[in-house]
Amino acid sequence: MAEVNLNRAEFVRSAAAPGQFIRTSLHKIAFAGRSNVGKSSVINRLLNRRQFAKVGATPGKTVHVNYFQVDGKLYLIDLPGYGFAKVSQEERDRWAALMESFFSDIGTFDCGVLIVDARHKPTADDIRMAEYFKNSGHNYAVVANKLDKLKKSEVDPAMSLIRRTLELEADTLLIPFSAEKGDGRELLIRYLLEQV
Repeated sequence: MAEVNLNRAEFVRSAAAPGQFIRTSLHKIAFAGRSNVGKSSVINRLLNRRQFAKVGATPGKTVHVNYFQVDGKLYLIDLPGYGFAKVSQEERDRWAALMESFFSDIGTFDCGVLIVDARHKPTADDIRMAEYFKNSGHNYAVVANKLDKLKKSEVDPAMSLIRRTLELEADTLLIPFSAEKGDGRELLIRYLLEQV
């Protein structure tokens, strides 16, 4: 397991087209999730930084792939959010084309994290994103965010529903997570460092 100082993180690039994707020997971890699932908040909690990955007031506005370098040893890649109803068809098509390129190009990422809402059954878009990760051949984990909004008795049934709906393999890690309170952070860090 690599030693990585998560407090040493910096924004590097925002890629709007495949030619701007970073290809490097450093390990690259892609984070994906619906526009309002709290993806930026999960990244901020992971790095223990409040406003590091920008938390947008308007979900679905960013169609860029954002790169953050951590400790000079790895990249966190924040993929553009998906599934926001008010986005134009043109923006959706642009997102789809960018994702097709990202997931089909060799060397764009090494492992992934799919963030879903712990309170709800995964959407068709979540299922599609899980398929992207499965078909890539890379390891990925699923983070069920907003755990703090569930009662204790609701957690296990919610995790079972997510696992069934996304048709996760038995060895795919599913992490109950709260960006608000920090639950699941250590488990996610361990998973990420095991990949490096």
